[in-house]
Amino acid sequence: MNAERIIRIVAGFMIMLTLSLGLEASPAFVSKYFLFFTAFVGFNLFQSGFTKFCPLNNILSKFGIKGSC
Repeated sequence: MNAERIIRIVAGFMIMLTLSLGLEASPAFVSKYFLFFTAFVGFNLFQSGFTKFCPLNNILSKFGIKGSC
């Protein structure tokens, strides 16, 4: 599995998790402040599309996981 695929899986999981913890209609609701983390993940995906800088990619490369390029 390459780094790009892992990044997409982690980002998707974090968005679904924080939405379920941050939306009041969810049975797993904890606090509305989890939505800030959802926005952070979305902003990080947005900026990495333009700058090609992704902190998770740097972390994965330190663990020896190769990128898709």
